[in-house]
Amino acid sequence: MKNKFFKLIIAAGIATFVGCNDAIDIEQPGRLGAENAFITIDDLQSGLLGAYNNLDTTFEIGFTAVLTDESYRGLDNGGQNAGLLNFNMNSSSGYPAGIWAGNYGAINMANRIIEAAPGIDRSEDPETYDNILGQAYAIRAYCHFKIVTFFSTDYTDDTALAGVLMDATTDDIFATKPRSTNGEFYELINSDLDTAEGLLNQDLGYKFINQDFVTAVRARMAAYREQYTLADGYAADLLESYDIADQTQYYNMYDDTDDTELIFALERTISDSYDGQGTAGGGWAGSLFAFATPDDGFFMEMSRSVYNILALNTTDIRYSRNLNLPVLQPDPNYETNDAFINDDLLPVFKYPGSEGQPLMNDLKVFRSAEMLLIRAEAAADANLLGDVSTYLKQLRDARYGSSQAAVTYGSQEEAFGAILDERRLELLFEGHRWVDLKRLGNRGNRSMDRDPRECSFYSCAIDNDDYRFTLPIPISEIVANPEVDQNPQY
Repeated sequence: MKNKFFKLIIAAGIATFVGCNDAIDIEQPGRLGAENAFITIDDLQSGLLGAYNNLDTTFEIGFTAVLTDESYRGLDNGGQNAGLLNFNMNSSSGYPAGIWAGNYGAINMANRIIEAAPGIDRSEDPETYDNILGQAYAIRAYCHFKIVTFFSTDYTDDTALAGVLMDATTDDIFATKPRSTNGEFYELINSDLDTAEGLLNQDLGYKFINQDFVTAVRARMAAYREQYTLADGYAADLLESYDIADQTQYYNMYDDTDDTELIFALERTISDSYDGQGTAGGGWAGSLFAFATPDDGFFMEMSRSVYNILALNTTDIRYSRNLNLPVLQPDPNYETNDAFINDDLLPVFKYPGSEGQPLMNDLKVFRSAEMLLIRAEAAADANLLGDVSTYLKQLRDARYGSSQAAVTYGSQEEAFGAILDERRLELLFEGHRWVDLKRLGNRGNRSMDRDPRECSFYSCAIDNDDYRFTLPIPISEIVANPEVDQNPQY
């Protein structure tokens, strides 16, 4: 059920408090400082909702679907994403700018809350005060980790550059700053998560940050850093509380009517600031693939390479959830048909809409299935190949609706390859494939897998070590902050 509390108050919070679009927030004369804008605990709550409003995974879902092997141009494509399909990424590209601006907008608002909190009377409602502050620290940690994820060349190298570190206690908002290292980012992230854990005291449901959100951030970050003992422990803790969805639950999750697997999701609802957008590039994941409704025309469709895998066994619920079956029209002769773009119709249906609003769905950020796959990664890293088989079988049993044969892996490379194959299907159109190939592709002997027919129109692949597996620092940031170094080869 949609969170009516969120729906009613977010508009007020967003209208009053607006996040910045760059890491360095240039304030206009006369603009209220945090000490004046935040006077009561209710003010802090409104600011917190402004921070939440900057959280958006649509940009990462969009560029991942296009830049990897998840999607291909649709029947009604008018040139959308043509550059990215040919791997043309530069500092003026919209997707990196959206990811940078959204995360730093949330960090900016979280910093304002953290700065203002000491001047507000906590005794009015100490439990709410602490919980708001805990969420602000968690948002700051999460968004700094997202900057590492998309703008650092190597998550495991603490000396590699990440982004601009924005710590409310030390930053001069008028100063220009160089990029900080991963190690400096991780230090602040872990400190913020520790602080958040000491403050969070309420569980308002999976659309608000709680202790489980903090654990999920820790699990994913540890996996990306290849600190697998830590990652496995965090993931195991969450799996004690969150089941793996059965077929019905999994299908309904993407209609926003089941929350079995959901650790954290971003609310998208009628009357929020994203309502009525309906265009690619922010807020509605469904609009990345379709026009006004899931049946009215398609910007982007499922790639042939993914479809060919799913079509091998249509009892896998991921087949019917990811494809619009009433409109589906696969061309059996697509390999030889020069007009296959018109005749081979593979429409995406993972984000059909909710509340009677087509294409508008909550954005799933952390799910128990990801935690199970993190446990599989940890087992593969430890060479516990039997455990890898057990974890992957558990997920497949749930998705196929019946017991599946266990697979024996003869090496760590085979195990990591199988994990990547499963992540490809399980996390399809959720913004993970680009990151997964970057961090695990070489370990699992997997790389980008576009269908040869699609390659006849667009570029076929880039290596897992290609510079485009790190996003460029947006040109707007470099102009505003000349101390920022650009990533290699951009």
